[in-house]
Amino acid sequence: MSCGHAVTPMSLTKWCRRLLDEGKSRFTCGQSGCDVEWPYSEVRKMALLTSEEMEYFEETSASNAIKHHFDAKLCPGCSTSVVRKETSNLSVRCAVCTADKGRAYEFCWQCLREWKGPAPRSDRCENDGCCNEPLKTLKNCLDIIFQSVRGVTGCPSIRACPTCGSLLEHDRIKCKNVVCTQCRKEFCFVCLKLSVECLKTSSYYIPCSSGVAPRQTSIPVWKKE
Repeated sequence: MSCGHAVTPMSLTKWCRRLLDEGKSRFTCGQSGCDVEWPYSEVRKMALLTSEEMEYFEETSASNAIKHHFDAKLCPGCSTSVVRKETSNLSVRCAVCTADKGRAYEFCWQCLREWKGPAPRSDRCENDGCCNEPLKTLKNCLDIIFQSVRGVTGCPSIRACPTCGSLLEHDRIKCKNVVCTQCRKEFCFVCLKLSVECLKTSSYYIPCSSGVAPRQTSIPVWKKE
């Protein structure tokens, strides 16, 4: 293997299947003291996987990646799960497609098509129709008028959770704090601080000491601990 350790195709298949069954989405060497990660393209080649085994490996790896990594998507070229390492760059390289095609294969994290145009970029690629719909929503949503929180003006009616990036709309009736349905974190809709921080200098029904946070121009990426 690329880490220097020798392994038979059968033992490699069994080890990687065990990793998948344990909920892992990446393949690492099992030798003591070696934690080198093997690309799936290498595992697929060296383990001599059958078509049925490849289907199982790819589907299970994708499922595990999505469960444990919020910022994981399926490559449009081969459907292998890919975890983005640079969250400021929409151009993402797929190791499997790169190996299969014999050239660098990159796709757009936003529109999920093969990348067009110069990279890196954080806003869009040059495919027609590639645009960030969540950012458009945050930019164009109306301001909210709270029924129970007095003295707050200019607060957007839709916010991206500061922890995981999910879009949430306030019901206008209750207090200014909401609980995200995705990550279950509670945050202030007005100042975008986590509730435990906001409530140190404010309360549920009065304006925040730091004022209204401006409209968001980027989507937070969930980094699970």
